[in-house]
Amino acid sequence: MQILHATSWPYLSFQTTKQHSKGGLLLERCLQPSTANCFFQLQKLERSIWVSHKRSIFSCFAPKAASVEAVSSATSIGTAEGDVLKALSQIIDPDFGTDIVSCGFVKDLLIDEASGEVSFGLELTTPACPIKDMFEQQANEVVARLAWVKKVNVTMSAQPAKPIFAGELPAGLQRISNIVAVSSCKGGVGKSTIAVNLAYTLAGMGARVGIFDADVYGPSLPTMVSPENRLLEMNPEKRTIIPTDYLGVKLVSFGFAGRGRAIMRGPMVSGVINQLLTTTEWGELDYLVIDMPPGTGDIQLTLCQVVPLTAAVIVTTPQKLAFIDVAKGVRMFSKLKVPCVAVVENMCHFDADGKRYYPFGRGSGSQVVQQFGIPHLFDLPIRPTLSASGDSGMPEVVADPQGEVAKTFQNLGVCVVRQCAKIRQQVSTAVTYDKSIKAIKVKVPDSEEEFLLHPATVRRNDRSAQSVDEWTGEQKLQYGDIPEDIEPDEIRPMGNYAVSITWPDGFSQIAPYDQLQMIERLVDVPQPTPVQS
Repeated sequence: MQILHATSWPYLSFQTTKQHSKGGLLLERCLQPSTANCFFQLQKLERSIWVSHKRSIFSCFAPKAASVEAVSSATSIGTAEGDVLKALSQIIDPDFGTDIVSCGFVKDLLIDEASGEVSFGLELTTPACPIKDMFEQQANEVVARLAWVKKVNVTMSAQPAKPIFAGELPAGLQRISNIVAVSSCKGGVGKSTIAVNLAYTLAGMGARVGIFDADVYGPSLPTMVSPENRLLEMNPEKRTIIPTDYLGVKLVSFGFAGRGRAIMRGPMVSGVINQLLTTTEWGELDYLVIDMPPGTGDIQLTLCQVVPLTAAVIVTTPQKLAFIDVAKGVRMFSKLKVPCVAVVENMCHFDADGKRYYPFGRGSGSQVVQQFGIPHLFDLPIRPTLSASGDSGMPEVVADPQGEVAKTFQNLGVCVVRQCAKIRQQVSTAVTYDKSIKAIKVKVPDSEEEFLLHPATVRRNDRSAQSVDEWTGEQKLQYGDIPEDIEPDEIRPMGNYAVSITWPDGFSQIAPYDQLQMIERLVDVPQPTPVQS
């Protein structure tokens, strides 16, 4: 076994001690070099899985290129296959107005005309899709209406979790589809309560979920959940962290690394956060919820820069003072190109004697929505059970999954799923290359404008150190260095703010959307190049 120290590696180190009976290694944190051998004994871990499937009226799919994988039986199925796909194309994704065949959801089509049996899969973009049951029912119905069909077998599945962003992500983050920050920039507004209950709501919808408690000075996660294994373990060969688990949700917090909260300076805290987040073996996750610490300092900037955040949920309370601090956080996310998809106004009101009272005033949440254009607002009442559940180690949505609070979180969960899917779709199609006209198409997320750029112009406008001297500003890349007929090999999203363009010479150019919008545009659109037969 090895013990974690906060004095090296470079921030957390490991000291050899006895091996745990399960083969893992206990992970601990010591504040001073002299503080050693400070660990708790692991108890036997018996995980229970909480599953609470719920339905909703919203969609969570992101359209992509049509790719139906049809597998034929011994009988010719040309016409039969067309009939089935035509029937399935009647099912429209309500968010994007595109049928499920064009979206590429239909997989492994098998048809046996002799017996009238049709089998296929619907591969969704996330297992937490709120309307997956509706799609399954509609698929059964439309195919069963075909005259020759006697039996329909539909298999529901979801795509493997994976990020859409380019760049060399740390190994632990490479199989996470969406990273959602829950932030308030002000302490005491119930941000951790929102983060934990949102995570368990998403898990209840069928998603694979993890929670990262980014507050080193005052970690809340160890109080709000009750895993039997309350110490993180380490994989000695890979030197990676193995998260603990509670009710099927993976958990990482500095509070599970030894002695609760830290006493250390900012740069070291940022290093610890970076190390805990990026060296953890998260595995395949649909959503990683990050419980952000208060403020807009080093830790927040580190998190926003180290990981490609998909979206943020903003938490506030009705007071004017809360709005002032929250506004700082929204502006920070705006500068870092992280979309804020929802506002949760906590501790809004309580009901007594048939009346509703607003002890802290009204309007902070709606003010955030109106001033910053955040599309969705959710309010939570002052509820003793919500506070008590956080102190008891069992989230409210688990303790009372049919209650009023759980319904609000269910709506918030549906909103997060839906908005993340839309963001992923917008980001993945923001910058593409059209070979037929030899032009780069740009449609920046949250913008209706679409324009064309000449590939050579984009390449010549690179502002990296390889093209421009960082000290003198001298242009090292000359106009004639780039051939006029250059074409990109690959274009991939990089966070919510830029794309990575790989060129034939092996150069990888980082092109922020802001820069692309300033480049000279193509006015005379080239005619499409005829396809060679």
